[in-house]
Amino acid sequence: MGSTAPLTVVSRYFDALAAKDFATVTAVFADDIVWHQPGGHRFSGTHSGSAAVNELIGGMMAVSEGTFELTVTGEPMDNGALVAAPVRFAGRRAGAEMAMDGVDLLRIDGDRIAEVWLFSADPRAEDAFWGAG
Repeated sequence: MGSTAPLTVVSRYFDALAAKDFATVTAVFADDIVWHQPGGHRFSGTHSGSAAVNELIGGMMAVSEGTFELTVTGEPMDNGALVAAPVRFAGRRAGAEMAMDGVDLLRIDGDRIAEVWLFSADPRAEDAFWGAG
């Protein structure tokens, strides 16, 4: 375990994501990160390793034509190595739009994000936006 507080790591991640600074986003991920994407769409499932998670994020940016955005809507809350953050995420693509609330739960190990669980307020609408694999 490193000395960087979990809230600091999560703040660095969300700031980089908002700025679309994907080099910093990638640098915050543990090499063996595990990402749990909910739903029944083309990006759903468990993605293991930073390369797979980067491919997932890149795919979401491509499908949303670069419009996917995530905003932290309240103070992130920590419990040991876990941080829960209320978020709002949105995107647009030809013929479809999506905007909804959710919660991101991140497990921090040292100064990296080791595991991520995402929760969506409207899973069916999110599935419809991303589409089938």
